[in-house]
Amino acid sequence: MSTDFLPALSQSLASIVERASPSVVRVDARRRRGATGLVWSAEGLVVTTSHAVEHEGPLQAGLSDGRTVSAELIGRDASTDVALLKIDATNLTPLALAPLDGVKVGHLVVTVARPGRTARATLGMVSTHGEGWRTHAGGRVDRYLETDADLPPGFSGGALVDVEGRFVGLLTAAFSRTSAVVIPHDTLTRVTASLREHGGIRRGYLGVGAYPVKLPQHQWASAGAEAGLIFLSVDPDGPAHRAGLLLGDVLVSLGGQSLHGVEDLLGYLGDEKVGTAVPARVLRAGEVREVPITIGKRS
Repeated sequence: MSTDFLPALSQSLASIVERASPSVVRVDARRRRGATGLVWSAEGLVVTTSHAVEHEGPLQAGLSDGRTVSAELIGRDASTDVALLKIDATNLTPLALAPLDGVKVGHLVVTVARPGRTARATLGMVSTHGEGWRTHAGGRVDRYLETDADLPPGFSGGALVDVEGRFVGLLTAAFSRTSAVVIPHDTLTRVTASLREHGGIRRGYLGVGAYPVKLPQHQWASAGAEAGLIFLSVDPDGPAHRAGLLLGDVLVSLGGQSLHGVEDLLGYLGDEKVGTAVPARVLRAGEVREVPITIGKRS
């Protein structure tokens, strides 16, 4: 097999890293080892991972020109592991965005990060490209992307770029111990817009602690479901309490959506549901009840 293409490939990869490196910054937060952030706007907005800045304390950013500047936390969303910073710098260069529908499994990709003073990079490929999903904390991510590229310490918050140097998404180690999950840039656009406006992401709230249970077979027909969520706690004066729901009730559907696990409930309680009144189907002492409930806002 000819290896004549290798020098050209090597030079191309080096050029990709060289072009992308001014757009990645080092993020220094108290009690955390260095993480990476990505220039999101020329005016000094930087996106990074939420877990990198979860502790209170001063923040700084290290730039590609060697400067260290102060940073301010605009907002963070732990459910998607996204945080937005404002750094004391301007005339920065965001990366061009890759067309995400053109990203395919097997495409070569490069990770670019700045865990220290200099940029670092690894090479890999897109290993998974699937449909939108919910994180374990209920955050909505518009597509599921993984890469087999190594994610050394400090690479969370770094950029995944394609072979043309265009930005695919933000690297995070928060959702998998075995692979590098990528938060695609369409999700970042949506989440950062809310962080700029509200400082966070609105989440629906019922005010219950729940656990999945299997219903007895003789109740399947009347309940319209084979499983539900039993309430182990009900917050005083929370939405569920105000609707008359009780400890031990089994919630089998909300707004017509069946609930087989807590993740189904978290997925339903999105930003758009806050303040809406929806029917809750509840099993209490063997009797099915329809109860209207107004979705609250998690503080």
